[in-house]
Amino acid sequence: MQTELDHLTALAGKGRISRRDFLGRAAALGVSAALATTLAGKAFAASPVKGGIIRAGLQGGESTNSLDPALNLSQVTYNFCKQWGEFLVRLTPDGGVENLIAEEIGASADAKTWTMKIRGGIEFHNGKTVTAEDVVATLERHADEKSKSGALGVLKNIKTIKASGKEVVVTLGDADADFPYLMADYHLVIQPSGGKDNPNAGISAGPYKVVVNQPGVKHGGERFANYWRSDKAGHADRIEIVVINDPTARLAALQGGQVHLINRVEPKVVDLVKRMPGVRIENVAGRGYYPFNMFCDTAPFDNNDLRMALKLAMDREEMLDKILRGYGSVGNDFPINEAYPLFSADIEQRKFDPEKAAAAYKKSGHSGSILLRTSDVAFPGAVDAAQLYQQSCAKAGIKIEIKREPGDGYWSEVWNKQPFSLSYWGGRPTQGQMYSTGYLSTADWNDTRFKRPEFDKMLYTARAELDQAKRKAIYRDMAMLMRDEGGLIVPFFNQFVDAANTKKVSGWVKNPNGEMMDGYALCECWLNA
Repeated sequence: MQTELDHLTALAGKGRISRRDFLGRAAALGVSAALATTLAGKAFAASPVKGGIIRAGLQGGESTNSLDPALNLSQVTYNFCKQWGEFLVRLTPDGGVENLIAEEIGASADAKTWTMKIRGGIEFHNGKTVTAEDVVATLERHADEKSKSGALGVLKNIKTIKASGKEVVVTLGDADADFPYLMADYHLVIQPSGGKDNPNAGISAGPYKVVVNQPGVKHGGERFANYWRSDKAGHADRIEIVVINDPTARLAALQGGQVHLINRVEPKVVDLVKRMPGVRIENVAGRGYYPFNMFCDTAPFDNNDLRMALKLAMDREEMLDKILRGYGSVGNDFPINEAYPLFSADIEQRKFDPEKAAAAYKKSGHSGSILLRTSDVAFPGAVDAAQLYQQSCAKAGIKIEIKREPGDGYWSEVWNKQPFSLSYWGGRPTQGQMYSTGYLSTADWNDTRFKRPEFDKMLYTARAELDQAKRKAIYRDMAMLMRDEGGLIVPFFNQFVDAANTKKVSGWVKNPNGEMMDGYALCECWLNA
């Protein structure tokens, strides 16, 4: 209830609901009338304030970063694109979809043809009006394998895209009731002519215009005067993202007042941060997870006995306790948890079993050390996690050699390039989208090289299945196949742990869809007067 109440309070503070609606919904949550009235008074007093510069110190920036939304990869590009970019739809904290450029979305009876009415009067930063043709061009570009878009996997099912007046009509190969959720993918920033002319121009219809772009150093935007939702976002005159990949330096910048917000607070220092005057930890559970990725098509990981040995040698409970300090939950070697609809809670939890791991390792016939690559930027505590895993593997007679990689270049040169490495995923709103993005054979972001025709077939069938019970059964079969034969080790699902200067910044809303309010913190928070 607390998460729902926090969300309700934030909506009231932003003027998105009336006082009457607030009191009614609070009562529905079981809040007493007296408490609801008190909360309403505080919430409605916290109206957005315009002006100033909000700065965030973020991990996840590299000198190789691009403004091309197709190449959005790590946290800095993810957060920055939410400032200058505008989307067809966005995910809401309660798991729904909010229409943005797409004013309405409707489907045919068989969920194969989807029609999106494009909202009128939205302006790009270059003064051009957003049209249905721009939306078509955007989807076409990201569906083209040459774009190397991270959204390619979720667009594979599209057969035709066409503009018809103010509408965009999309025809799918297979029915997909989750289509509106796919359009919320953070790569799908709507650009003039789809970005086909210059995808790196940083032009869209978001609340801020790009004025600073120094990859690996700093990014900034100034408020777009003609932003169509100016009452809901774009409160500061300017926003800045300072790339601070070192967690200690990032925390020092927050404490010293150089920045107002930071991401990825290490769980081991959360209790310390909670004692800092004027600083508040903002943590929320969601669908994010921190995996150990093995390439299924690369020796020695092309041997499933070896993969199983490495899975059984993972002590998940110890990892959760020592690395995340309880700010998460154990994983089960597939990318889905209870945050997803249609999650199967009856799948047996894999346990640390050094004896079975040793037997599987012996059966694999492998000998010698196994190289595991890690970095501070993979996830908070990733280097410590690799060392802890090295110790648990040793109990099964498996020798792990750790290579600590530099942060700059990790996402371009190590992740999805090297056969055994640590990573992170923020999750996706639906199981189908998560599997399509990272585990479909043809997905550009298939970072375990898990390529199984029978898995792909199940995914296509699940997309087309409108009976929820049948779809849940298919998802369960997919989870079991990946758990027992895939290249994914999931020790835990993480909470998103950010921090904010509460004396200077207001408007924070807990959002389980991603860190930093799913990337919207800079444009939807404001500086206190």
